[in-house]
Parts: sequence; C-alpha cells; structure tokens
Amino acid sequence: MSFDQSRTPLFEAVKYHVQRNAVPLQIPGHKHGNGLEEYKEFVGENVLRMDLNQTRGIDIIWDPTSVIVEAEKLLAKTFQASSAYFLINGTTSGVQTMIMSTCKPGDQIILPRNAHKSIFNALILSGANPVYVLPEINDALGIVLGITEDNLRIALEENSTAKAVMAINPSYYGVTSNLKSIVKTAHHSGMPVLVDEAHGTHMHFHDYFPLSAMEAGADISAVSLHKTGGSMTQSSALLIGDSSIDPNYVKQVLNLAYTTSPSYILLCSLDVARKQLATRGRQILDQLLELLEWSREEINKIDGLFAPDKVFFEESGNFSFDETKLLINVRKIGLTGYEVEEMLVRDYNILIELADMYNILAITGLGERKEYLEALINALTDIARHAVRRKIKKIETVQFNPEIVMQPRDAFYSPKISIPLEHCAGEISGEMIMVYPPGIPLVSMGEVITPEIIQYVQMLKQEKCTLQGTSDPFVNFVMVLDR
Repeated sequence: MSFDQSRTPLFEAVKYHVQRNAVPLQIPGHKHGNGLEEYKEFVGENVLRMDLNQTRGIDIIWDPTSVIVEAEKLLAKTFQASSAYFLINGTTSGVQTMIMSTCKPGDQIILPRNAHKSIFNALILSGANPVYVLPEINDALGIVLGITEDNLRIALEENSTAKAVMAINPSYYGVTSNLKSIVKTAHHSGMPVLVDEAHGTHMHFHDYFPLSAMEAGADISAVSLHKTGGSMTQSSALLIGDSSIDPNYVKQVLNLAYTTSPSYILLCSLDVARKQLATRGRQILDQLLELLEWSREEINKIDGLFAPDKVFFEESGNFSFDETKLLINVRKIGLTGYEVEEMLVRDYNILIELADMYNILAITGLGERKEYLEALINALTDIARHAVRRKIKKIETVQFNPEIVMQPRDAFYSPKISIPLEHCAGEISGEMIMVYPPGIPLVSMGEVITPEIIQYVQMLKQEKCTLQGTSDPFVNFVMVLDR
C-alpha cells in the first residue's frame, strides 16, 4: 500500500457516507440527530451523521479488512512501529492488553510503584503478580521521578522468572527515566518491555523531547493520542515494535474488550490526528517549545515561583523531562498547590491539570495559544503579589510500598467489610486509595494499610485534594478484607 501520510482513509470513507445521505434504517436510533434535537442544535448535524453503526464501506474495528487496515498501517508507519491498533476506550485498554498479552495468571511483572490505576486494574484482569521497583524522588520539588537502571537490574536478578517489565514514559509530571537503558537491561534478561506512554504521544515527533518507546526499542506501547496528540478524548493507540510479541495474539486480547458499537467520531479523530502529526508535527511542536521557553522565563521572574526545564532534571540525575508539562513549584509563596489551583479556577477562570502540596501542573498541547499562557502568567503574578507568605510545612515526600499479603486478583474476589479509615491500621485493603490525578495508588488491593498511609490520606483530605478508588467517595470508610 501507499504510505501517503496526507491521506485519511477512514475519515474519507466516513465523509463519503455522510455526504451520500443514505436512508438510515439501522441503529443508532437518533437517525442523524432527528431524535436528539437539543443535542444536534448544540454540536451540529455532521457529528450526529458521523455516528454510524457497522455500515457497508466503513469497516469494522474488531475485524477490519479495508479502510481501518489502511489507517492503522499509516499509524504504525508514523510511529516506526511494526503494527498499530486503534483504541476507543482509552489507553487503559491498551495497558490492559499489553499485560494480558505477556502475562498469564500467576506470572510476575516488574513495574514502577508510581504506576497508573489502569496498570493495577490490569493485574486483576490478568492475574499477574506485581514486583515493584521504587522510583527516585526529587525532594526540592516534592515529586516522584522515575526508576533507575540499577534498581531495575536488582529487581531482575531477584525475580528472574518474571515475564515482562513495565515502564512509564513520561510520568504525569513529565519526567522520564533513561528508557533506552531500561529496554537494554530488560532485553538482556530476556524480558519484553511494555510502556505506558499515555502522556508521551507527541515526543516521537521532535528530537528535543526524550526518546519515545518505539525509538528506544520497546516491544509494545500504549499512547494516548487524545492527551497530547490532538485526537478526541477516549481515543488512543497500541503500538507493537520490532519484537517477538505476536500481533495476532495481541489482537485476540484486544477483541476481548473491544465494543461491538465503536464510535466512528473517535476513530476518525485518530485518523486525522495521525495525519497532522506525520505532516506537521515537528512544525507545531517547534512553535510550542518556543512559546514554553518564553512562559518559563516569565514565570521564573515571579518571586517565589519556579518552573523547571529539561536541564534541571538532567542535572538532578539520570532523568529527562517533557517540557510540554508546565510544572510550577509554588511552596515559597506560602500557598499549597491545592490552594493555588482553587484560586485559579475561582478567581481567574483557569483550569489546570493537577495540583499537589507544592506544585501545580499545566499541560500544554498542539492547540496551545499564547493568550492561554499569558492568562496563567498574569494570574500567578497576581496571586504571588497578594499571597500572605506563611511558611508551608515541609512534608517529606512519601512513596508507599506496602506489604503485599494477597495478590490483587485474589483480593478483588475476597469478601470485604467497610470500616472507618482511622481503624484501618494493619488491615488488608480491599480497594485502592489514590490521588486522582495522577491516579497513583497510595495503597492497592491485597496490601497492608499502615498508620503512615492513614495519616497521609487524612492530610490529603484536609487539603481538599481529590481521592478516588474507594466505595465511599469521601474516604471516611474503606473496604478491607473480612478476616
């Protein structure tokens, strides 16, 4: 086939179908939006005309033979992968597929402790048993960085029968480990490398960024095109490198979770986003990096604020940084990140991605505008000028690695009871407690809840951060194993 990256095979087929205006005697029942007038009035008729069922000439995602095959081959070529698959239930489905494609029930998988909830959920689905590698910490910023090659090597030596290594590239904060070294170390031990690249789609398209998974030689990766690649929310892709992983088996695993009613609106956004990245990605990212360099310079002029760049992390250790993540340390102005986030929303109508005790994080992207960043800079200048510079208590950055007394899948299926949080010390957790975003569990299923975890959760609740994973949305009660 022709690898003409200016083409959008699936989008072109869907547009043709919309334009032919066929009589719609099939689902969906809204019939071009005629049965959903209020929604059509707001979003437009074309969106609802693109909301198709399995229609002749459009192709089917779980068993494609024509335009989706072409579109996925173009996607693979774009990322230098051997195979690629569209995902329309997020990178979560890609992460689950990667683990289920390489691990069977009872197999060990080596992964960083600062993994996303989707990885922990994949452990339950696959029955794989986790071996955690603790990432490094930057105390100055109060954030977790990434794992080192040395720590991975120790884990590999102690768990030589493990079936795979999972890596994160980059973290939610934008920090990357030396992925090429991690891949080399894991491959030396005969283990494939799976990469959660949810926040790194764009990194493949500009050499200023850390290496992408495919460039680093990883075996398989899941990328959230909707986060940093320009497609619509919930649309992602699974990439298979030049490895021993069988793409046909991967597709079988994918088909376990694929919906039989895929959204062609989401699928077409992937097709168009791929075209844009392939044909104009570097140009757009050039402009974005220039804008971010200016933004960091302006923020670092504000007394008490610090926006680190790539050089800061390279000098702090064997790490790198994706500069599209605008990380801003606010501790020296006497406010927590949570307080600054609340002010930005309430007083300036600015939404940021996340906050923690000492930082806020703004995620920039392909559609960034200078006026957006100017609004943030002006707001931060105002906040810093009027802040009562109280001393924010320095809390030691904590990463929990609780004792695992039961594997996640077994804990998930075990009987549970709900007890008050303050009474949970020594109990085995029957659910996850995590800060979201970034979605990293403080404690997971089958792990012992310690007094330190309880104290940390109570502190986070006082700071009004968002905690998820528990049946009780207020985390006053926690499900524990009924012993």
